[in-house]
Amino acid sequence: MTPSVLDLFSIGIGPSSSHTVGPMRAAFLFAESVEHLAVTKVTCELYGSLALTGKGHGTDEAIILGLSGWRPESIEEPNKHLTLVMAREANQINLGQKRHISFTPSNDIHFLYDQKMPLHSNGLIFYAYADDGSLVHRQGYYSVGGGFICDDQGNPLGQTLTSAPCPYPFASAHTLVQLCQQHDISISELMWQNERTWNSSANLKKQLLALWTTMAQSIERGLTTDGVLPGGLKVKRRAPQIYQKLISANTSHSKTAILDWLSAYAMAVNEENAAGGRVVTAPTNGAAGIIPAVLQYCLTHLQPYQDQTVIDFLLTAGAIGILYKEGASLSAAEVGCQGEVGVACSMAAGALTAVLGGTVWQIENAAEIGMEHNLGLTCDPIGGLVQIPCIERNTMGAVKAVNAAFLALNSDGRHLVSLDKVIATMLRTGKDMQHQYKETSLGGLAIQVNMPEC
Repeated sequence: MTPSVLDLFSIGIGPSSSHTVGPMRAAFLFAESVEHLAVTKVTCELYGSLALTGKGHGTDEAIILGLSGWRPESIEEPNKHLTLVMAREANQINLGQKRHISFTPSNDIHFLYDQKMPLHSNGLIFYAYADDGSLVHRQGYYSVGGGFICDDQGNPLGQTLTSAPCPYPFASAHTLVQLCQQHDISISELMWQNERTWNSSANLKKQLLALWTTMAQSIERGLTTDGVLPGGLKVKRRAPQIYQKLISANTSHSKTAILDWLSAYAMAVNEENAAGGRVVTAPTNGAAGIIPAVLQYCLTHLQPYQDQTVIDFLLTAGAIGILYKEGASLSAAEVGCQGEVGVACSMAAGALTAVLGGTVWQIENAAEIGMEHNLGLTCDPIGGLVQIPCIERNTMGAVKAVNAAFLALNSDGRHLVSLDKVIATMLRTGKDMQHQYKETSLGGLAIQVNMPEC
């Protein structure tokens, strides 16, 4: 069953799709599941990476918001603030926005640092109790990357996709390329036909353009918002300063300034993400700046804006992202940052190649190059925060994506290493990677700074 691009790209809040968006969705579903039960107390246990870097990633806040009946794609800042204040100061939550129950975050959210659930490092379990203390419901979940969640049996939850078969199912890049050749269609055209199985043309166009609007808004906010990011590392926002220098130098259409413009756009999004702002998982929050930065660069510096360019870019990127989601992983807790920044780089490289007129072989080549040079990329956030090295890493991913696209466009598309092979290699590399380098803050850069988890 081919996933929908509208599941792969989703609107949420920072700082992490796997540690914030996913747990918030799980908490929301749990609150819904106990709506008709006589519940007076709820607790949550966090396992593995969710425990080890959960505080830095805002997982505890996400749990509170989800249990209080808020979704990551629609919550507004005033509601977020009031909900967290009520939990922290009044020790109460409005469970599912239906009834108030007592809830003390420090007592009712348990970080089990040295324990893991069997199927994935990002595991969590909710418990609901009646007034007499008896357990009335228990449910486990996994947050498997990109905001996707599963139940404790590994069954996907919360996706918009129906079971209706799409006209062009694919599970490999080889099949995807073959289908495009056989039917003389582009990747974006193939994806459009698949998505039309589940959406009308008007709704599909509306949702794709809405995704870009959110991406563009996160760039704009990041370029114009100064200050210091939350969390204790005292990381200063740098995107506004870079942007002002570029504007003053009037380099908007200078190809020689490509690195600076890409860096400003990518950094803007990920500084917004680190501040808990609204971004699009692309395909994750930790890598949310790469695809918007490359698309913004294309629309501002390479060719004039057209709705169709945005649609083709996102559909092509989505097809590549689906290959990684189905064939490997989007979870840094499972395969390291190659599953986030590496995948986003690959998606952006292929998508840029497509909208610049590349053939299907050149698109596949660009996507392969984008991942090939991110293989083995570890995830070792300092203090469990999506700030160092995450923000700068997005600028590097955007630059690599553009470089990969131009390399592919300047070739005939023939290459020795296929995208399927690089995806398989990425998965094996992730499995071989030591646990401390996979979003635990137990190794790498994270232990080079004497900073307790915030």
